[in-house]
Amino acid sequence: MTAHAPCITGWHHGRFGKFDAMDPETSIGEVSISAITHAGLSVEEIDSVHLGTFNGGLLYQDFPSSLVFNAIPELRFTPSVRVENACATGSAAIHSALHAILSGKSRHALVIGFEKMSALPTVEVGKILLKCCYAKEESNVVGGFACVFGQIAQAYFDRYGDQSDALAMIAAKNHKNGTSNPYAHMQKDVGYDFCRTPSDKNPYVAGPLKRTDCSLISDGAVAMIISAYDVAKTMQRAVQFRAASHVNDFLPLSRRDPTYFEGGAFAWQQALTESGLTLNDLSLVETHDCFTIAELIEYEAMGLAKKGEGAHIIAEGITTKEGRLPVNPSGGLKSKGHPVGATGVSMHIMAAMQAAHDAHDMQIPNARYVGVFNMGGAAVANYTSILERIA
Repeated sequence: MTAHAPCITGWHHGRFGKFDAMDPETSIGEVSISAITHAGLSVEEIDSVHLGTFNGGLLYQDFPSSLVFNAIPELRFTPSVRVENACATGSAAIHSALHAILSGKSRHALVIGFEKMSALPTVEVGKILLKCCYAKEESNVVGGFACVFGQIAQAYFDRYGDQSDALAMIAAKNHKNGTSNPYAHMQKDVGYDFCRTPSDKNPYVAGPLKRTDCSLISDGAVAMIISAYDVAKTMQRAVQFRAASHVNDFLPLSRRDPTYFEGGAFAWQQALTESGLTLNDLSLVETHDCFTIAELIEYEAMGLAKKGEGAHIIAEGITTKEGRLPVNPSGGLKSKGHPVGATGVSMHIMAAMQAAHDAHDMQIPNARYVGVFNMGGAAVANYTSILERIA
């Protein structure tokens, strides 16, 4: 990004959870109107719409790019696109908007993240999420995508030793953080002992992963406005993309080291180089903890620890809210929920709130530079952003 990079100038985050009566177009319309209002804009000032939703069969409606027009008819004839990149769909929609701004085609872009996951039984949802893996080799696992990460966890354990203590610490940390997040699906501090101990309420799900190691099936809708720098700096708030990187890796796990997210490491290296910062400059990070093993490996991918030593980071309290580099003060996907298409946008909103010192009980004191890492699949699509408030 240049010194005059696009900025987040408004947002709206709806509550995540399971909502039987959630209507896609109503939810999309409500968060969009609220985000536009939050930015202090009129609907007529929106130049493009970028909607992130995975769907994959979760809903019958699979051509949603114009759904927002039903709630906001003034947007009719505005260019709108549906973007999808597995669990990084929300970040892909953000990058679509960034490209529209940087090309000069848009001055203000509306980004929407949405997913309705709970309409189908859990088993069916698991089958749909498996479409995010390499079907020829990985789609025959029993237990959905949790089984893919269960295999990753087992491979990590086999190489570096049992990490159950570390995974339970990560789960407990994120559940505790989620109690301060009014938008989180689960707002309950369940404690380390519950996360560490297998039980009827916390059984093993896949390999060494227990229920508390797995993110929730959630519904949710969020929206943000991204604006060109020259107009953003005159608005009520402006949180600039100091860096925004995107790296894709091989889809098959068989072609990669499952115990190290190399694509994520590249995305982090690119973002830090682009921003002119180091990891030590960051105030906090929102990272993609779809499973606790993912957050553990991401400590190593971002450079907090060497390969196989991520457990030391959580054991020493470095990533707690009081630590040197808080990770997921929002509660992360583990507590906040993981409505796939909404996740990347949600993570950026959480980060923007921190940078703007508008995160309320989640706020990390004196936050300045905020990192975001969102991935699709098992570190296949990797997006890293670094945000900084300029107005």
